[in-house]
Amino acid sequence: MMKKKILAVLAAACLALTASGCGQTGSGTESGNASGGSSVSGKVVIYTSMYEDIIENMEKELEKKFPGLDVEFFQGGSGTIQSKVAAEMDSGKLGCDILMVAEPSYSLELKDAGILHPYKYAEAGKLAFDYDKDGYWYPVRICNMILAYNPEKYGKDEVATSFRDFAENAAMKGSISMSNPLTSGTAYSSVVGLLDKYGEDYFKSLNAQNVAIESGSVALTKLETGECKEIMVLEESVLKKREEENSKLEVIYPDDGSIPIVSPIMIVDEAHCANNNIAAAEAVEEYFLSPEGQKLIIDGWMYGVRSDMEEHPYDSVTLSKLLENTIPVDYEKCFRQREEIRTMFQNDVTIPG
Repeated sequence: MMKKKILAVLAAACLALTASGCGQTGSGTESGNASGGSSVSGKVVIYTSMYEDIIENMEKELEKKFPGLDVEFFQGGSGTIQSKVAAEMDSGKLGCDILMVAEPSYSLELKDAGILHPYKYAEAGKLAFDYDKDGYWYPVRICNMILAYNPEKYGKDEVATSFRDFAENAAMKGSISMSNPLTSGTAYSSVVGLLDKYGEDYFKSLNAQNVAIESGSVALTKLETGECKEIMVLEESVLKKREEENSKLEVIYPDDGSIPIVSPIMIVDEAHCANNNIAAAEAVEEYFLSPEGQKLIIDGWMYGVRSDMEEHPYDSVTLSKLLENTIPVDYEKCFRQREEIRTMFQNDVTIPG
């Protein structure tokens, strides 16, 4: 039901654009479509790694903004989306018009492959993070990797307050968890950041700690029951539980730095996109980058990307405060050394199954 509604949302926005040149590509076109949501129509398909319930929360606002556009979301983890796109590329046509994925290394890959459409966003100077200067991709949300624990089961003095201690404190052995970087883009980016900061031995230490490699939802359940003392997880997952379930789980912003991960939005080139509806795709991208669209991101427990917005996720620190202490991620390295880094992780850390 959610997909159909969002499809109807963005599909209506694309019909009106057909009448005014919706199917025309604007190679490096300037922005200016977000204010004209009622003028676009047809259909736009978005592949995204955002959680389904967050997509659902965006539905009503998208319907209001794009009453004539049919927008369909396909949701999946980074590995699922990359496999889907790879299979579709073999056929010469992708099934989507827009991608909103976990981290920029995949944007670099698709740009190199000539799959993306350049779009010059007029307010790019207000973005607080790097973006492609040719307009092939922009940051749209920030997913922050942190540590979390359950104060109802353990005291804060019983858990690690840094990523380094998480991997080296013997008292944590057999009671820690993290996501799989072979399937999760945010986990993979975090691995690259930690690799640059601490070297390969960090992951050997994690393995010696008997770190569990599993989904965030499984890890959160173990945290609630006390089976895990502490987990490496996206901040949004904890904030969501705190707001919606009145959970007592707590975020720890690591002493050695959180890992904010830039999640990009990009438009598929006309020759490869599903619906040949570039103008509508531009309007949707611009909307997500606007203060109005960013509010939806922040309401989804993720950080926005605009320097002119003070809002931040529920029960979190401000973006400016977060950026005071971070572990940077080299996304070019994420892209160019992907197979090498994945192989290293597989060699150093035992992954079940």
